[in-house]
Amino acid sequence: MACFIGIDIGSMYSKGVIVEDGKLCAYHVIPSGANYQVTAGKIKEELLVQANLLQDNISGIVATGVGAEDVPFAHKKISDYICTARGINNIFPAARAIVDVAGLAMKVIEINERGMVINFLSSEKCAAGSGRFISVIAKVLRIKLEDFGALSLKSRNPVNFSTGCAVFAETEAITRISEGVAKEDIAAGANRQLADKAYSMLKRIKLERQCAICGGGALNIGFVRSLEDKLKMQLLVPPKPQIVTAIGAAMMAQVAGEITI
Repeated sequence: MACFIGIDIGSMYSKGVIVEDGKLCAYHVIPSGANYQVTAGKIKEELLVQANLLQDNISGIVATGVGAEDVPFAHKKISDYICTARGINNIFPAARAIVDVAGLAMKVIEINERGMVINFLSSEKCAAGSGRFISVIAKVLRIKLEDFGALSLKSRNPVNFSTGCAVFAETEAITRISEGVAKEDIAAGANRQLADKAYSMLKRIKLERQCAICGGGALNIGFVRSLEDKLKMQLLVPPKPQIVTAIGAAMMAQVAGEITI
């Protein structure tokens, strides 16, 4: 038995998995909070409980994400671009591009048949190109984030946001509500705005073949549909899109070989 842990400490949510002999046997997702080190510890303990394992049973641990340096028990820290690429390649070997929509950034990654990164782009300079944009609009609409995608699909007349800035978009959404615009039309407009950003980034890497989507944004079915409409192709959506990068981290730990704790 060879078990490996991958931990992805994100800006908003942190994820962890245990992979045993190449198969997922436990996973856990929690808000990152202010103390990444404490969060990482909680994830590890929960994973061990789920898998009914002791730490001595773990052969290697890799940390990734913005808080990777705050995971003291990790044997190695690896870029989230590399881990995301490896995770998607494991789930969808045919994928050659990835859209990763996280809390504070959107990443577009081009990979080869072995899951190695060829090219990448990031929208980290502005929250309008991330899951944070949708969170802001959901708050304005006073709806749960998990209901955002389904609500947007009911839209008959999506609004056009005139700004690419999350701050100004929030103000614009408030104005639209005061004008009596339906919530679903505002939600659909926000999803289309985010899809336009993803489409623009994908064009820059000259997407020609299958594309996968992961991160919390992939749980937003309205955004996924909007991007598929722009691309005129069906996206590859993992069963558990939030933990893809953590899976890749665990696989990188396995590649590194067994490490005695």
